[in-house]
Amino acid sequence: MCRWAAYIGEPVHLSEVISHPEHSLIDQSLHATQSVTPTNADGVGLAWYGARPTPGVFRDILPAWSDRNLKSVAEHVSSGLFLGHIRASSGAPTSRENCHPFTADNWSFVHNGEVGGFSDFRRHANALIPDDLYHHREGTTDSEAMFLIALHEGLADDPKTALERAAGQLEAMSRAHGSAPHLHMSVAFSCGHRLYVARYSSDDVVPTVYHRWSEDTKGRSVVSEPLNLKSGWEEIPANSFCTFDGQNMEVEAFRPSQESRHS
Repeated sequence: MCRWAAYIGEPVHLSEVISHPEHSLIDQSLHATQSVTPTNADGVGLAWYGARPTPGVFRDILPAWSDRNLKSVAEHVSSGLFLGHIRASSGAPTSRENCHPFTADNWSFVHNGEVGGFSDFRRHANALIPDDLYHHREGTTDSEAMFLIALHEGLADDPKTALERAAGQLEAMSRAHGSAPHLHMSVAFSCGHRLYVARYSSDDVVPTVYHRWSEDTKGRSVVSEPLNLKSGWEEIPANSFCTFDGQNMEVEAFRPSQESRHS
């Protein structure tokens, strides 16, 4: 299972999440405590927003703990909205194209979890991605497919409903042609202005997600595991969708749907 971290608030150096805390994202690449796999060594990536509408992106296949370029970028780049990811493959090859975050225009997306048996129906899942979005399909992961299907389902207009439709269609394919667990997911994604997070599982094993507001940075971290032992970390409820806009947070129920706005 992968680990990810996101931040929204006043600009800080990415290292405040990626490398400095005692249980930073880099530390979690070796010592994850709330994951099936304590070691997450199949690649790393960052997406951050600045003066331009599209995010800057860094992705590589090195383990996070040994990637000097990752540490340098995190020390020197500051942003008020960014996402980081360390990968533990659930079957897809270790390649730069399969490393998160996935991006398309102004959107960025990270995922922890799996769509059960995805390799058995990948061709059918790819068919849900239209031609005008398929050029963004660089890798072979279920995560990237979910992201592009959600874009097709209207992510720019209604992020929650679009992700529910993407998740629901993939879960239905897994139930018909794949294997259990049919869908485990904690995702974070952004348009460059707001941060969206969803936590869902088709069974009772739900990937963890926590959040914490910091008065010191005037920002909020949203993470797979708490970055430190400080008080104030709160777990996001299972089967929920959260919208973070500055200090504001909205929590709604997340209910995957097999319906498509194109049917």
